[in-house]
Amino acid sequence: MDLEKAKEAIESFTGQAEELIRNPGKLEELLQQFEEKVKEIPYAGDALSRVPLMISMIRSYITREYTVVSPKVIVTLVAAIIYLLKGNDLIPDNIPVVGYADDLAVFAAAFLIDEQELKAYSQWRDEKDAATV
Repeated sequence: MDLEKAKEAIESFTGQAEELIRNPGKLEELLQQFEEKVKEIPYAGDALSRVPLMISMIRSYITREYTVVSPKVIVTLVAAIIYLLKGNDLIPDNIPVVGYADDLAVFAAAFLIDEQELKAYSQWRDEKDAATV
């Protein structure tokens, strides 16, 4: 899956993502499902290394603790999660090793789109944690 197809996959779930963002309870259920799903994916290197940061940023946005991020960024990240959990994979996940290639491509695209926002959130979180010590 190339970057353009990965972006299209994300865009196909933006409507659902926008709905979920307006319903924190359902969004939290999705985030929990996502955390479980990620545990099933074999070692994926850098593509999934920022998943905990992404989940943390979404949660901080929903609880209004961190609101300087663009709502479009949150929608993009939630759409990528929806794709992983509910999308019609181009490559079925049950095919060993390559079954998660499209999922990883979607996440790589989401991270590329939102990389600066994730860095800014990470810095904000680090500063917040340092202030509480």
